[in-house]
Amino acid sequence: MQQYAACDCAKLAKSPLFASIEMTQNTAFMKAVEAAQVGRWDEAHEIVQNSGHPVARWIHAVLHKIEGDAWNSRYWYDKTERRYEDYADPQQELTAIAAYLRENNTAG
Repeated sequence: MQQYAACDCAKLAKSPLFASIEMTQNTAFMKAVEAAQVGRWDEAHEIVQNSGHPVARWIHAVLHKIEGDAWNSRYWYDKTERRYEDYADPQQELTAIAAYLRENNTAG
C-alpha cells in the first residue's frame, strides 16, 4: 500500500488560489465536509455545487471521487491546485480539507 503525505495545510493556506474564507463560507464548507464524511453525499453536493470558491471546488472534486465518477472529479480538481492522485483515500482528503478550514477560520 502506497503512503501519501499528509496535507501541508500551512503551505496550502499561503497559496494564492486559496483566498481568505469568509466565516459563512467556512461554516458551510465544514458542514459539507462533515456531511460527506458520514455519507450524506447529496447534502454535501448541494452546499458546494454552485460555489466558485476554490475550497468548494476541492470538496466538489472529492465528492465525485467518492461517487466513482473519475472524469467529473478530475474536471473539478483541474479548477483547484490539487490533483486527483494526491489522495488515494477520499476520507483522508476530507480530513485534510477540514483541517485546512479549521486553520483558516476567519473568526479566529
